[in-house]
Amino acid sequence: MNETRLNISAGVASVTVAILLVLAKIWALSLTGSLSIAASLADSAMDFLIALGGLMAIYYASRPPDDDHTFGHTSAEDLAALAQAVFILISGGVIAVTSARRLLSPTPQEVTAEGIGIAVMAFSILLTAGLVLWQRHVARKTGSKVVSADSLHYVGDLIPNIGAILALLAASLFGFHQLDSVVALGAAGILIVGAIRIFKSAWDALMDRAAPQEMIEDIEEMAKNMPGIFAFHDLKTRMAGSKPFVNIHIEVDGDQTLREAHAISAQLKRQILDAYPNADVIVHKDVAGEAD
Repeated sequence: MNETRLNISAGVASVTVAILLVLAKIWALSLTGSLSIAASLADSAMDFLIALGGLMAIYYASRPPDDDHTFGHTSAEDLAALAQAVFILISGGVIAVTSARRLLSPTPQEVTAEGIGIAVMAFSILLTAGLVLWQRHVARKTGSKVVSADSLHYVGDLIPNIGAILALLAASLFGFHQLDSVVALGAAGILIVGAIRIFKSAWDALMDRAAPQEMIEDIEEMAKNMPGIFAFHDLKTRMAGSKPFVNIHIEVDGDQTLREAHAISAQLKRQILDAYPNADVIVHKDVAGEAD
């Protein structure tokens, strides 16, 4: 329960920070008209959706399967990710088109209230850095891959925030307002690429795509090296959200007791779960040489 509470605290912190950043950047955008801040705002809105999805995933992961969802509720994470990807694609497209129009305009639009914009972006960087430190602490304690991935995502968000500050400084000190559109165009590209990756990952999971090849190879090595297992077959995996499902048939000595055979399968299952704690593992036992 301690680990669940820590993971939930990291999820709540992530959602709270994302909301604060969205509100601060909406205010800064209304005063400055900066497209680089608009791009950073879209990124923060994406962070909010991802953080909310992560918090839901952590919450659902702590719930046992029920009569209507015998394999759990993890596919909701993939459905949310598809919606996130569409939102991000639209946001990135709008920012890219607006940035290109400003760059091509003979009279570039000036950025105003640069000092306020810089202060808001600096606030964003400090708040994000504090969140990342807490998330990494929680990830070390609990081993949560959801928290770890969210932390890595926020680290990546520091780059467009710094870019926005540079664009605002260039506008304020040198009157180079075009850099704002250039930074926004680059940020839009990052958003679009990220959205495509999120969409593909969620789509693959909903289509029961196999677990990553590295995980499959790890499980194969575990089965090959496990004492008492003569062979294995029908290793099948699928992903639902961040949760991998594993089914494997092992061949054991048919003359040993059921208790001994069960101990071998239980040992393999424990080893897989030690490496992949979020997995759902089923090990089937067959008689060596008589497997169907």
